[in-house]
Amino acid sequence: MTKTSTALENLRGYAILIVVAVHSCIAYLGSQPDTQAPFDTPPYSWMVNPIVDSARSYGFDLFCAIQFPYMMHLMFFLSGLFVWPSLQRKNAGRFLFDRFLRLGMPFLLGVYLLMPIAYYPVYRVTAVDPSWSAFWSHWIALPFWPNGPLWFLWYLLALNICTAGLYRFVPRAGELLGRWAGIAQTSPGRFCMTLIGVSAVAYLPCALVFKPWQWISFGPFNIQASMILPYAIFFFAGLGVGIHGFERGLLAADGMLVRRWAVWLAAAGVAFVLWIIPTALIFKASGEGLLALQIVAALAFVTLSATACLGVTAVFLRFATVRLPVLNNLSDNAYGIYFFHYVFIIWLQYLLLGVALFALAKAVIVFTVTLLLSWAATAAFCSLSIGARLMSGKRRAPARTSAPSPVSASEQTSS
Repeated sequence: MTKTSTALENLRGYAILIVVAVHSCIAYLGSQPDTQAPFDTPPYSWMVNPIVDSARSYGFDLFCAIQFPYMMHLMFFLSGLFVWPSLQRKNAGRFLFDRFLRLGMPFLLGVYLLMPIAYYPVYRVTAVDPSWSAFWSHWIALPFWPNGPLWFLWYLLALNICTAGLYRFVPRAGELLGRWAGIAQTSPGRFCMTLIGVSAVAYLPCALVFKPWQWISFGPFNIQASMILPYAIFFFAGLGVGIHGFERGLLAADGMLVRRWAVWLAAAGVAFVLWIIPTALIFKASGEGLLALQIVAALAFVTLSATACLGVTAVFLRFATVRLPVLNNLSDNAYGIYFFHYVFIIWLQYLLLGVALFALAKAVIVFTVTLLLSWAATAAFCSLSIGARLMSGKRRAPARTSAPSPVSASEQTSS
């Protein structure tokens, strides 16, 4: 396995740790509402804050604020890297069949089987009748079907379908994307500026219309309204890098991006300050001042998303090119952990309500137990043929006797 492939696999493990960590501490944000929102009353704020605990810490607000602007962008960027090579190996028909199997089927199973179990404790907090039958009647009466973090699967599938359409009907689109991404080999700054510019054009109108925590729903298809276009842009940016060849382009182990990793992190730090200050002031501003702050915050946000995404990637390409057994195993099971973790997080946060512990202690317990249980659930599910096929793309449970090839690692990342 090459240094770049190893670094990307380690980065994938890091990404799932951050996702679990962010979800683990949402119940303990200092900015949480004072009380739990009613389950069946608009605007259904429990979609953002499923469990509201009296133990609070503004340190968690800062942690989530650091991760929010770039983490999902990074996941879409990584997911796009290996899509075009996979299309070239399989052609559009076989590729789409595999994507429906590995993204569509888990989405349906998760939304219709796991999510009711995950959100049952949210209902119980304010319920007069906490029984499952009462919950189910309230659940099916909702004007949407909550899908929690599984929204990532359906949207990633939609982007894969769009890519397959481009490959089939507009094959030159891939060539153009690859040519654009090729500038990143010698000038990652130009690549980043283009990414920021395109993201700004797409994100600014959405940011002025929708609040950051506002979601839109079409049946089981929920997504953060202001992020629909930015996430797609980062996916196609990753697609372009993959078409050009990430081993010799932007993500080359000895490339310009890696050599200037400290510069990228510094740029992300400056962008964070330029974003967080106007964002904090927005809650107190009004009139013309509000509009100006929204524009500044939106421009700083897209700058932060791009610089932080590239900066974190550069750090892993520079310092994480050695296979670490624990992180490697975590990366191999990242998909399954993402699939299962929300059930454990909400139930643990619910069970800890009223327990006399500091917010930090509760968050650490939720994070640790969730990670272990999700990891174990993934291993158990993958011991079944269907589980191994859905979670790892293999027809039977794998027995790791040797290091995976770059191809197998890339196929896992693309899912």
